Amino acid sequence: MKLLIFTLAAASTFAALSVHAQVPPLEPLSTEAVSTQAVISQKNLSYVHAMQLAQTAVAVCAKNNQSVAATVVDRSGIVLASLRSNGAGPTSYAGSERKAYTAVSFKTPTGTLMERSVNVPNLSNIPGTLALTGGVPIKVGNDVIGAIGVGGAPNGRIDEQCAEYAINEIRPLLGS
Repeated sequence: MKLLIFTLAAASTFAALSVHAQVPPLEPLSTEAVSTQAVISQKNLSYVHAMQLAQTAVAVCAKNNQSVAATVVDRSGIVLASLRSNGAGPTSYAGSERKAYTAVSFKTPTGTLMERSVNVPNLSNIPGTLALTGGVPIKVGNDVIGAIGVGGAPNGRIDEQCAEYAINEIRPLLGS
């Protein structure tokens, strides 16, 4: 009996080793396709301009009798500035932050993502994202350097218009 168990154990070990022996080794990565720089430089939005964006978005919405919150994130989705006007609803702040995070993550306005989510229902299941109109990426050339999210107006299109207005106001300072 012991001989049978030993034989079966040896056979299964040999079979396992032979399976692994058939896997070809990985080829080394080509350094031609990989950057050789150890330190990289990326364009990013400054906190000064982030504050200006948030203030402008909230102010333009207020001029149109809309109480909103505006959140500006950097290219990594980290909050740089956030502002909520008097009278903005309790969900305005969280909504504006999630819209900004979503816009920078996908490098796409959240209104566009909302339209796409009809065909891609799992899009709305990604933690921290919100595919409702009102989040707009901030670009310099082809680089996304941040995003602004506005939330609280009764219609997401109004949120988006306030965000776009704020971006257009500081665009000359961005160099694009």
